[in-house]
Amino acid sequence: MNKKIFNEQKAYRFRRFARKAYSAFNSMHRIVNHGVVAGCVLSVVHTTSTKAQTVAEDPSPAHPLEQELDEVMVTASRIEMPIAQTAKLVTVITKEQIAQAPVRSIADLLNYAANVDLVQRGGHGVQADISIRGGSADQTAVLLNGINITNPHTGHYSLDLPINLSDIERIEVLHGPAALVYGTGAFSGGINIITKKKADAKAYANVEFGMHELRDMELRGAVRTGIADHSLSVGRGSSDGYIANSDYDLYNVLWQTRLNLKNESKLDFQLGYNDKKYGANTFYTADFPNQYEQTATYMGTIKGEFGSTLKIVPILYWSRHHDQFDLIRDSTYGRNYHRSDTYGANLILSYRSNFGNTSLGGELRREDIMSSKLGYPMVEPHRRYAKYDGRTIASLALEHTLTINRLTLSAGALLSHNTLDDKTRLYPSVSVSYRPMDEWNLYGSWSKSSRLPTFTDLFYTTETHEGNEGLKSEKSESAELGLKYNRGILSAYATGFLMWGRNIIDWVEVEVDGKSKYASWNHTEVNTQGVELGTKLVLGELIPVLGRKASLGIDYARMNQTCDTDNEKSLYSLNYLRDKFTAQLHHRIFGGLSAGWYFRFQKRMGQYKVYENHKDTGRRADYPFFSTLDLKLNYELQALDIYLDLNNFYDTDYFDRGSIPQAGFWLTGGIRYTFR
Repeated sequence: MNKKIFNEQKAYRFRRFARKAYSAFNSMHRIVNHGVVAGCVLSVVHTTSTKAQTVAEDPSPAHPLEQELDEVMVTASRIEMPIAQTAKLVTVITKEQIAQAPVRSIADLLNYAANVDLVQRGGHGVQADISIRGGSADQTAVLLNGINITNPHTGHYSLDLPINLSDIERIEVLHGPAALVYGTGAFSGGINIITKKKADAKAYANVEFGMHELRDMELRGAVRTGIADHSLSVGRGSSDGYIANSDYDLYNVLWQTRLNLKNESKLDFQLGYNDKKYGANTFYTADFPNQYEQTATYMGTIKGEFGSTLKIVPILYWSRHHDQFDLIRDSTYGRNYHRSDTYGANLILSYRSNFGNTSLGGELRREDIMSSKLGYPMVEPHRRYAKYDGRTIASLALEHTLTINRLTLSAGALLSHNTLDDKTRLYPSVSVSYRPMDEWNLYGSWSKSSRLPTFTDLFYTTETHEGNEGLKSEKSESAELGLKYNRGILSAYATGFLMWGRNIIDWVEVEVDGKSKYASWNHTEVNTQGVELGTKLVLGELIPVLGRKASLGIDYARMNQTCDTDNEKSLYSLNYLRDKFTAQLHHRIFGGLSAGWYFRFQKRMGQYKVYENHKDTGRRADYPFFSTLDLKLNYELQALDIYLDLNNFYDTDYFDRGSIPQAGFWLTGGIRYTFR
């Protein structure tokens, strides 16, 4: 984090479209909302004013210094694109926003986005389901640097990533179906986590302690040797838990190397390991409160980027996830073992001409699982595994984007074939963006998407659940219309969306042999309508005593879902987040002392059951609405940051979903050191 930021006051204007990969984008420092062209995983127009930070202190902060910058280019999963040519809502969380938030994990951080439904089953990202616009965790694609590493076993594990918070450059949250962008798994949206590639700091250390025996540590080192940038980060976190059987022990390692080649070409290598052990108090059923889980993730990727006018992006990736689940902790009763592998290859070609930008991308992806519970019986068992299943997905995407003055048009389609149902499907997408004036941007989009059932959807049959091998793939069609305004210290956005879902996969309560179970099945129809609104104000420009960095952001999202069987007890499709309101206030108190306030209110629709097995019987599991307030106090002293995190400040008693109680007030303190 750059020092003396409160003394900075610089205004920037973008002089021309330079179509280069470097930009001021990496220096933005708050949650921002952007638009995206249908074929690009892009961040775009900031709904607040976008400022670039510099290491040097402004010699005359009272007089804004106008600097001319090339048009900002943002990283996409398939192509890069200028900010002004985008047409769909994306929320972007930058590294500066991450550093100033009172969080321990990616899951904690995403809780502050009004457009995201984050259901945590334990503390600090132990396990969390992330969904967008009424979808489920299985319907949200998770990418790392534009590479789809979504877990095919179940969406519960999609955030089991070997990523420390200090590794992240930014997080892009794409709202709505995005098959053309992320592939068919992005049924309701997607998350793209972009890691730091350059050695912006030679060394970084963060140590913190807190209530419930919390201990957390991050170490990161970076060095440049010749044409290569290298970094290695290690993270470790543990706690005894805030209720019985909610303890955890987490471990992350991530190594990255970037080769900076001629003509702005580059080649990235990445290896990561994630290990988790945690008490899973009623994670999957309240009938067994003493559940336990151990997971491990191994990951390796290679990604290149070559050329300028004709850009070639080859990708190779592999991810392996191990899981041991105990229905009763320290008991073999109900114990399951699973090992899933996801690996594949992508090749993306992008060509820029006077007629616009054309991209062509192909992917071959394989998803396998060996398990004691999921799949078909193996001829010969392999170690702990007696069952196996696998499938192959091949896809080809074509998109063209054309900009004429203030109008940007984009159209494309994804052609996909999978071996699960041996069918080939076409998913078209169209978007348009028009800027009648520099401050205004009117945009709209239409697209189709799909999702294959997870291996859990197909095969998970236990005392409490019943899988369904005959599940069909989900299908959706969506439309969106939005408006953004951005001028100086004030910005705002409003968007409305519709999604028509068919064959939606859900777990619904049924009677099986006289016993109540949750069974996976296809809803014939699930439709979603919603609006998303937000405004941001740069308070530092109006009230200098609060610091140049001071800001206020307010966001609100509201949805409504209808289903062909809305009288059923549903785990996902009928149990959605209807209202979510968030407010964030950042300001200086005095000197190097600053505060960040994070307020959240949300109301969920669906069936709720009081958690009768917990010592606090009758906690408000049957009340689907609650609010929380988090506070971070931070003091900057040269290379040191000393901070206090006060999470759930007024000790709200709440449940994210169902019968899993969340933590009350939790105090944490830490020290962060950055050596540049």
